[in-house]
Amino acid sequence: MYIKDNVLDFLTIRQKNRLKIYILCFTLVLIIATGRLWLVMVKNGDEYTDNATEVQERERSIKAPRGNIYDRNGNVIAANKAVCQISVIRRQIKDEETVIKKLSELLQIDESIVRKKVSKKSSREIIKANVEKETADEIRNLGLDGVVVDEDFSRYYPYDTMASKVIGFTGGDNQGILGLEVSYNDYLTGKNGSINTTTDASGMKIEKNLERRVEPEAGNNLYTTLDINIQQYIEQKALEVKELRNANRVCIIVMNPQNGEIYGLADVPEYNLNEPFVLNYDHAGDTTMDMLNEMWRCFCISDSYEPGSTFKIVTATTAFENGVLNETDNFFCPGYKIVEDRKIRCHKVVGHGSETFREGIMNSCNPVFMEVGARIGVDNFYEEFDKLGLFSKTGIDMPGEATSIFHKKENVGNVELATMSFGQSFQITPIQMIRTVSCVVNGGKLVTPHFGLYVSDSNNNIIERLEFEEEENVISSETSQRMRNLLRDVVAEGTGHNAYVEGYDIGGKTATSEKLPRRSGKYIASFIGFAPVDEPQVLTLILIDEPQGVYYGGTIAAPAVGDIYKNILPYLNIEREEVSDEEEIIYIPDTVF
Repeated sequence: MYIKDNVLDFLTIRQKNRLKIYILCFTLVLIIATGRLWLVMVKNGDEYTDNATEVQERERSIKAPRGNIYDRNGNVIAANKAVCQISVIRRQIKDEETVIKKLSELLQIDESIVRKKVSKKSSREIIKANVEKETADEIRNLGLDGVVVDEDFSRYYPYDTMASKVIGFTGGDNQGILGLEVSYNDYLTGKNGSINTTTDASGMKIEKNLERRVEPEAGNNLYTTLDINIQQYIEQKALEVKELRNANRVCIIVMNPQNGEIYGLADVPEYNLNEPFVLNYDHAGDTTMDMLNEMWRCFCISDSYEPGSTFKIVTATTAFENGVLNETDNFFCPGYKIVEDRKIRCHKVVGHGSETFREGIMNSCNPVFMEVGARIGVDNFYEEFDKLGLFSKTGIDMPGEATSIFHKKENVGNVELATMSFGQSFQITPIQMIRTVSCVVNGGKLVTPHFGLYVSDSNNNIIERLEFEEEENVISSETSQRMRNLLRDVVAEGTGHNAYVEGYDIGGKTATSEKLPRRSGKYIASFIGFAPVDEPQVLTLILIDEPQGVYYGGTIAAPAVGDIYKNILPYLNIEREEVSDEEEIIYIPDTVF
């Protein structure tokens, strides 16, 4: 204490202050250094240890196999094919020219492209993915330093074009891009593994050290409602109709109206899922994304159309629900109806004359439905549209679903009401149409059209049954029964008679809708039919876009559904009834519409 005081006595006040500053700075530096040491060794110790390990290890990903997609009977419709990925680690290459030459030769890649990748200053550079195993084995056997051959998987579709607009495809990273592949991507995608190789400070592999391997976990499998036998048949029928009628496209949907399960959806021309970037038609010049998007697009889900006379099902249903119509009500058709300043014609120019409503729907008579629409009124019409799901998307488990296009209710006048009553001046999607009609014929339950059934793990243990919304009592069971009986008459004796199949009780409705702009000579011919009438198990919609020559739905669409039912009704175990000669109906209408 004496010495300290004496030392301090010799120091000037200025020197004393400077000494205090030095002591304070030293103390602060010591505190900061201690804090940093604590951060490095205690708080962030694990992180720095991992970083050190990363410097010493090179990690290569092992791609997990994607889950398979199956039809309802367990047939694989999307699977994986074993392929390999070829890459280079520049620091490990000893003979650069040999590596470039051999990889260029075996992978059939321009030498300049390989050279650019080999010379790139990166820890690892991929030369080519999705390499066939035979080629990869040949490269592996060369034993080239710095060349790495890794296992990989590529998506493979065993039926090429079948259900292409539904299944969709994956990208180079094995992630879903379109269709069910993207809708159920989270289920189908597995968890990648890795291979960790120990290297020295220069990045060279330490040969004596074993590789550390983390095995990948396979994705889950998706079982769908599709039936490949029905799918293949309707695609064949759609292609046959397209070629016969020289149509733009032909779409067919086959669905169970009781639960919304879709057995098949064809939209021809389909494209090859194993070559999704190759156009499905001859084209001179470069392929553009617009062309590919058009090829990939599923019209049934992503596009809307004017349904025409099939929509008369909705008009009649609404009238029955509102108590403004009976089957025996009398109407008169002179071949047209005057609405304000418009003369709106019937397809039968000379008119149908006096007819009951039952005869009016069998004849698909526009003036009858314009009068029924006037009885309903705009408010009631729009209320029923909403109940039947026509103002909203169906919720189908597919990407890119479009919605309907209707007039604002306040803008609907007498002319709009008249044209809407027979299916024009608005647009809906085909999937909305089949959903609405399923509600009409199944007793009043609004179902969600869907493709997913259940999900299983890689050992095929069911882990989740997929569920979709349903709404009961949207319309009364009485209205549903009346509509089924009327639609049976349309097939038995009316415009839909070409869909009649001996021994089966079939109901349905024809349509021939003129596309915009009017008087362009372009039409969509369609037919929607179901069987059996009393308890429908299958509902089918066909659309023929811009057929050449004859374009009436009753003439070209109805017989296609009849042919489909001749084949798939027995397949679905729907029993045929014996028909006596006296019961057989032969009907030839004046005009099939």
